[in-house]
Amino acid sequence: MSARHSDAHAALWPSLGLTVLDGDRTPLDLDELFGDRAPKVLEIGFGMGDTLAATAAAEPGRDFLGIEVHTPGIGNLLAEVQDQKLSNVRVARGDAMQLVHRLAPGSLDAVHIFFPDPWPKARHHKRRLVQPANVALLRDRLRPGGVLHCATDWPDYAEAMAATLDADPGLELLGHDRAGRPETKFERRGAGAGRPIADLRYRRRTGNRSSA
Repeated sequence: MSARHSDAHAALWPSLGLTVLDGDRTPLDLDELFGDRAPKVLEIGFGMGDTLAATAAAEPGRDFLGIEVHTPGIGNLLAEVQDQKLSNVRVARGDAMQLVHRLAPGSLDAVHIFFPDPWPKARHHKRRLVQPANVALLRDRLRPGGVLHCATDWPDYAEAMAATLDADPGLELLGHDRAGRPETKFERRGAGAGRPIADLRYRRRTGNRSSA
């Protein structure tokens, strides 16, 4: 990490950081974590954290929990939190689905999965995050009407994501628009290289058709 990132990590991790341990199923109370009862958004794999910080700054009425394993990205997000004086961000390190298991059903207002690893080789597709079992668990953690927003610049993964999300009985398609998602440097590079950007937004149904 750069000195800026290291300084921010040292200053903020003790109060804003959460280490997720494999196999830990201790319930995590998000209202207690943030100290308020605002709607909660989970961003999985936030990269360098630019999108999460920008969204949190634009939406002070919602709380944002980001999880990542990339240490420089964690440092950069904490530096942005420090620079922008964001009070509605918490940062977790570890496996995202381990974290999701600790959350209460219906506790999330939204889940963001922006540009996850596409695992392009066919033999690695089973490692992709957007799989039926993971989607079912994420949907269960959404409140009725809560939104699961995915984005990718890998066409094959976009097709697989859409097929998986369409097949979940508890989700319904909202649209393929960005819905205010900030554009990232990574995304601009991808678009410049001719890679199409796909946004997939789904909502948890409010009826009784879902089951985790």
